[in-house]
Amino acid sequence: MDDTVDKLVIFLAKRDGIDKLVKTFQYVSKLVHWQTEPTNPDIARRFKHWEVSSGLSRKAFRTGRFLTGFNTLRRNSPSTPILRFLATLGNAGEMVYFFFDHLLWLSRIGTLEPKLAKKMSFISAFGESFGYVFFIVSDFILIKEGVEMERKLVASASEDKSTEKIRKIRGDRIMRLMAVAANVADLIIALAEIEPNPFCCHSVTLGISGLVSAWAGWYRNWPS
Repeated sequence: MDDTVDKLVIFLAKRDGIDKLVKTFQYVSKLVHWQTEPTNPDIARRFKHWEVSSGLSRKAFRTGRFLTGFNTLRRNSPSTPILRFLATLGNAGEMVYFFFDHLLWLSRIGTLEPKLAKKMSFISAFGESFGYVFFIVSDFILIKEGVEMERKLVASASEDKSTEKIRKIRGDRIMRLMAVAANVADLIIALAEIEPNPFCCHSVTLGISGLVSAWAGWYRNWPS
């Protein structure tokens, strides 16, 4: 129990940890609002306020986040040209996403002209979608490479070192699958903004996608 509490404290001390917790509040509130709106408008209104408040607080908390893309590219250079290319495009899209998301937040709270919100939201969502496509492709390439490496190690496994390498490859694969799940879920949310449609814009689709993204991120950021 004490170990779990310690890990929770460490998790919530991270910016990403707080973001995933508030994101959970945001999308649980969206689902509750959808469920209660026909029968209990007052409860639905309260949860809608919670959803909107959570969304705005996440935007405020991510101030300056667009700069992390530069740091990621500087500190973590992928091993092959194709992966470097994908990482550059992915991080470029993410930087556009976060930068215009800051402007969207300022528009939503009235610091900038409220009429700019729609345009900022579209550009932010477009950058987000652009980046996620390349992140997803990159993760699938690395998962494939990991599977091939694991097969070679299994075929020649006779030492403890091989067993440890296999364990690391499998652990990395789980983390990358969580990243893919989160990115696909966030891509659906972004597509609802870029090209509104009945499927992506439905409250259940958005709510489930938001929770998949939040909980996959929760898993990836939870202290080992």
